Amino acid sequence: MLPLTFNTPKPLIPVCGIPMIETVIAGLLPVADRIYVVAGYLAEQFSYLAEKFDKVELIYNSVYETVNNISSIYAAREVLSMGSCFICEADLYLSDGSILGEPLEHSCYFGTMVEGFSPDWVFETDSEGFISRVGKGGMDCYNMVGISYFDKEDAERLRSAVEREYGQPGYETLFWDEVVDRNLRCLKLKIHPVEKGKIVEIDTVEELERFRAGRDAETNRKL
Repeated sequence: MLPLTFNTPKPLIPVCGIPMIETVIAGLLPVADRIYVVAGYLAEQFSYLAEKFDKVELIYNSVYETVNNISSIYAAREVLSMGSCFICEADLYLSDGSILGEPLEHSCYFGTMVEGFSPDWVFETDSEGFISRVGKGGMDCYNMVGISYFDKEDAERLRSAVEREYGQPGYETLFWDEVVDRNLRCLKLKIHPVEKGKIVEIDTVEELERFRAGRDAETNRKL
């Protein structure tokens, strides 16, 4: 998202006039007792969220520059022992926050079906519908959209797994989803299908402009 992120953290980039992270928070407010925002880069800019939303509390990730996003889960590891929880990327635009209030019977990753080959993070499942692989690249499978839900037992298992991995050789490069993949025998996760477009991750300025143009065109059609 350069050059926009020189002075603004990516989650605070506005989309349709709203910082992306606020669309995630709006979806969580009706279903979450507390919302923890893990901040690193330009962390002070997130402080207004705790003033604007009573449920929001900030956690600072002091090693965000040198350790991959396993460090964010590690920084918030105590939260994983508090009960069931959502884990959400902060650089998402939720066009329909109500999807976070849909009934969830299992720990799960939210995912969107993509036909053909996808080079992105995807899920494979076993015959019972449980996720058997979390990784990059796959054919005709669900793609990761940046939101997951862990029930109380699986959240505690995830905390233990992250604590085991953290500090081991090579941990600095780990995505926390790789820790999940290594522990799928004890983490019982399914896929919660999401309609394409309800959760959008915007990674580049070009994607942002295309999304804005698409939203403007949709608005004009409705008018």
